[in-house]
Amino acid sequence: MKYRKLGRRGPEVSEIGFGTWSMGGTMWGPSDDRQAIRSIHLALDLGVNFFDTAYAYGDGHSEKVLSRAFLESSHRPVVATKVPPKNMEWPADHRIPVEKVFPGDWIRECTEQSLRNLGADRVDLQQLHVWSDSWMDHGDWLEAVRDLKESGKIRLFGVSVNDHQPGSVMRLVRSGLVDCVQVIYNIFDQSPEKELLPACRELGVGVIVRVPLDEGGLSGKLTRETVFTPEDWRNRYFQGERLAATVERAERLRFLVREGSRTLPQAALKFCLDADAVSTVIPGMRRIEHVRDNCRVSEEIPPLTREEFREVKKHAWERNFYDS
Repeated sequence: MKYRKLGRRGPEVSEIGFGTWSMGGTMWGPSDDRQAIRSIHLALDLGVNFFDTAYAYGDGHSEKVLSRAFLESSHRPVVATKVPPKNMEWPADHRIPVEKVFPGDWIRECTEQSLRNLGADRVDLQQLHVWSDSWMDHGDWLEAVRDLKESGKIRLFGVSVNDHQPGSVMRLVRSGLVDCVQVIYNIFDQSPEKELLPACRELGVGVIVRVPLDEGGLSGKLTRETVFTPEDWRNRYFQGERLAATVERAERLRFLVREGSRTLPQAALKFCLDADAVSTVIPGMRRIEHVRDNCRVSEEIPPLTREEFREVKKHAWERNFYDS
């Protein structure tokens, strides 16, 4: 496993991190805590030292699963979590004042609860789960963040960028107030390359890449006949003609596959890691086989060639399946 600096002030983290949304409840179908813990243990053994969770993932369930897994391991990884918006609206509505979304007392209260869930005295990275640059000069959110840092409750502060809106965080990035941002970046959504990634590289702000496989669209496993379980939220994400359109787009990327040495999802992760501004990529890894395949990407999987990168640029796809 290779490691990268999490921004200017952060620790060294594995370039393949571990996303835990699917471990928080049933939004991805039936959950299995024992399977999740086995996957976490294998990831730790393979060198993964960065785990991203959130209070909103099952009302703290994902955080508690991580805590249980770490108690049974000698590894002590870097853990990031998130404060949910008090109005429980994703993504952020830029018209709603920050006082209704992230009042200081709410940030403190959620951080304390996350610490209890994680069985920890400090969170390595606390993030606001949504963000709008319209909030920069309003409310007492910044006072709460500074208090939590000064008291040692959090080490670093970041935000999770609105879905497909990398421009919505540029003021915060340039302000010097943020250590890290988490953003959607993948072969289909290459928009962070225009402004956000260069700014983060220049200013030493860490970048966590989420949704590197487009919620399964770049997994190479979906077909036009794929059926999700009734409780799986991807029924909405891939509703109507979206599934067929996604499968068709993914099939056009078969030139990235090398039989026996590189799968489509491995190529998709390698694409993200080619950006030197990126600190870590956090695919979801509920299953043991996902952990093995994804962790191989760091050292064993061949990178994309310059010719492949030039071709990949043609496959950017501007759309927002979250907005239904």
